[in-house]
Parts: sequence; structure tokens; C-alpha cells
Amino acid sequence: MLKRVHFPSSPLPYLLVAPQIIITLVFFMWPASQALYQSLLVEDAFGLSTEFVWFENFTYLASDSHYLDAFWRTAIFSFLVAFMSMSVALILAGFADRVIKGATVYRTLLIWPYAVAPVLAGALWVFMFNPTLGIFPYLLDMIGVNWNHYLNGTQAMGLVIAAAAWKQVAYNFLFYLAAMQSIPRGVIEAAAIDGAGPVKRFTTIIIPLVSPTTFFLLVINLVYAFFETFGIIHVVTQGGPAASTTILVYKVFNDGFVGLDLGGSAAQSVVLMVIVIVMTMVQFKYVEKKVEY
Repeated sequence: MLKRVHFPSSPLPYLLVAPQIIITLVFFMWPASQALYQSLLVEDAFGLSTEFVWFENFTYLASDSHYLDAFWRTAIFSFLVAFMSMSVALILAGFADRVIKGATVYRTLLIWPYAVAPVLAGALWVFMFNPTLGIFPYLLDMIGVNWNHYLNGTQAMGLVIAAAAWKQVAYNFLFYLAAMQSIPRGVIEAAAIDGAGPVKRFTTIIIPLVSPTTFFLLVINLVYAFFETFGIIHVVTQGGPAASTTILVYKVFNDGFVGLDLGGSAAQSVVLMVIVIVMTMVQFKYVEKKVEY
């Protein structure tokens, strides 16, 4: 006969999780509920008068060509940032996993960019690509490329994509390197004995075995591109020229704090939150099935 084990009730577990619950409620749940409520209102710039309009703000967004352009621009921007940062990090991690001499120094140098704040990362790229003082426009001019991201929207988008991807490479590198070092050395050595070269081992053994890490980083990088790239865009281009680098998160700021359209800005933030939630759910439901654990 089995006896159930009973533990005396204690308030200690509740006290230990209480700080995190309070932080979540104050800094996440309450602002989200406020944004949801304000998205149903039309307010004046000073907040002195409000009118409850139900879903009128969302209806306007669905017919706003500028918002729809920002939506597709964000999709392209997020995909390119995630693809570039993860691809470069995977290749660098593959090299770092093979380094024997000076491995610590090599890995430390690759991790450093993760400690740089997004605003500072944007400032670095602004100085390097400044049309007047930057070193890269000077080099590009030598091969006949006229660089001026203040006037050329395509160049501006390429610059913010490169800056955002560079900022995230170090984060992805840490996870990929840890995943590669957890692969049994015997598997790699057996493939080498069978005649598989470095590229063959990398594509047929290492990449499939790090697919769980790739899936995790895909979710993280898309969320990063949607939200955390605001500082880079604000410093590098401020959404210009001609809104060519205005993604959804920057449009929320621009319409709310610059245009003082509080209700419309709140509606945009709600749509952005729903997009990220749905995107994450789809990834976990469908993409994860193709991951090899």
C-alpha cells in the first residue's frame, strides 16, 4: 500500500516568486492592459478629452497605406536581420570550435559586440558610414559607388540591417558554440575517418544536430528585430529617408510621441504585440516539428 507524502505548507515559495510576479504585473501586464484600453480611444494631444470609439483605430490602420507599407517593410527587415545574424554566427562558431591556439582570445573578441548597447552600435555604424567623414564611403567611392544613406532609402535600409545583424551576431555565436561543443567528438571523428571533409561534416552532421538551437534563436532573433532594433534605427536614420526605414516599432514611437496620435499609436502597439505572439505560436507549433532533437 502506497502512502502519500505530505509536506507542511509554507509561505516561503510564494515569497520567493512574489518579486518576479510583481515585476511582471507592474512592467508588463499593466502597460499592456493600458495600451489595449487606449487603443479604443481617441484622445487629444494633451489628454484633456477622450472619446470611446471601439475599433475605429484598428479600422483606420487596415486602410492606411503608410502603415501597410511599414508592415511589409518590417517583415523583410526582420527576416534579413535574423538570417544574416544567425548565418554569420553559425559560421564563426564553426571556426571557433576548431580553434586550438588562442581559442579564448578569439571567442572573447567575438562576444564583445553583445555588450554594446543598441544606441552605441548605431552610433558606431553612423560614424563608419558617414558620407563626409566615414571610412567606408571613401572606400566605396574608389570603386565608383556613391554612398549617402541620408538620401538613398535602399542604402539606409541596408545600413540598419547590417548594424542590427552585427549587434546580434555575438548573442547567436554564444549559443551555437555551446551547442557545437556538446556534440560528441566521436561522431565528428567517425565521419572524418570515413572520408568526410570539413564542409561535409559541417553540413551533414553539425547543422542537423544544432537544429534545436537554431529554432530557439530563430524565435529570439525575430522578436529582437521587431522590438530591440528601435535604438539602432533612431540613431542611424530616424526612420528616413522618406520613411524607408520606418518599421512597426518605430512607427509606434513616431505616431505616438511625435505625431501625438495616442489612440492610433496604442492600436499599433496592440497589433505589434499580437503579431509577435502569433508568430511565436506558429513557430513552436509547425517549425519545431522539423527540428531534430
